[in-house]
Amino acid sequence: MNLDDLRNQIDSLDSEIVKLLNERINVVLKIGEEKKKEGAEIYVPSRERAVFDKIRSLNGGPLPEESAHAIYREIMSAALALETDMKIAYLGPEATFTHQAARNKFGVSVDYIPTSTIAEVFDRVANRAADYGVVPVENSTEGAVTHTFDQFATTPLKICAEIYLPISLTLLSRHRKDEISLIFSKQEAFGQCRAWLAGNMPNAKLSPVESTTKAVQLALETPGAAAVASVMASDMYDIEVLAENIQDMQGNTTRFLIIGQDFSAATGNDKTSVMFGVKHKVGALYDALSVFKADNINMTKIESRPSRNKNWEYYFFVDIDGHADDPEVKRALEALQEHCTVMTVLGSYPKAEM
Repeated sequence: MNLDDLRNQIDSLDSEIVKLLNERINVVLKIGEEKKKEGAEIYVPSRERAVFDKIRSLNGGPLPEESAHAIYREIMSAALALETDMKIAYLGPEATFTHQAARNKFGVSVDYIPTSTIAEVFDRVANRAADYGVVPVENSTEGAVTHTFDQFATTPLKICAEIYLPISLTLLSRHRKDEISLIFSKQEAFGQCRAWLAGNMPNAKLSPVESTTKAVQLALETPGAAAVASVMASDMYDIEVLAENIQDMQGNTTRFLIIGQDFSAATGNDKTSVMFGVKHKVGALYDALSVFKADNINMTKIESRPSRNKNWEYYFFVDIDGHADDPEVKRALEALQEHCTVMTVLGSYPKAEM
């Protein structure tokens, strides 16, 4: 075939692809109508996982797996936007890592609502001003985001999905590196690139602000200033990248949670999050955690936070492998309840790929 023949073949394939995409959307809209009749959730994480797994198994190349995933993410995003006026609240403003994580999960077609605090994300979802919320919960370098854990102690909302986002930090400025005397960023971002900044920008003053996006805005307004932020912020605010991947640890990753009104159905590869308190006596926590060992359930995380009800009493947050509806997990949770003064299953949801 010559070049014209190959281009004609592309045109023919594009026509078929567009036709099939619209046929797929029409089926999705019918499914959406049935969900609304039943009062069911439009976004179903377990079904999303099944679709991605199916696409992965069908894709024989040469299309890369990551590209196939990205394409279908946007196909499903368009479908969600057509099924309902879906709104996603997130810890803003725009171009923060939470915004990036939200878009990685829900695509570009749904509506996003930036908030100034994690508490506001929870409030908007609880009051149904947003369908879902996206909040950070832990970073592989800096540890837990305690504000997120604290919110779960006072809300009926559930965790329905999780996201792992590799954090790549960049130095952004409209000045040359040797002209920079002041660097803005979020405190956590400074913590993740402290050694690089000390070695490469030793004379620059570090000024913490509430978000990496605010840092970029200030860097654009302030003479001799730069910002540590994401490359997404560079694109959005048209500011030059002076250095990439300046985080001290490659592989630095933040975990985000998707919160909603209910948690997901089982997929066979799930995680369950539980919050509980124990009696103030010797061995109480040991006795509580032993229920997971008894049923051979792997505990992947434990975090403690003050209960705020009484001094020196704590809530414990635990992640375990499995779904709350799995027989062994259900049995373990029932046993855990006997050791606790309070116990809540915060959610069961598909494990995200790290």
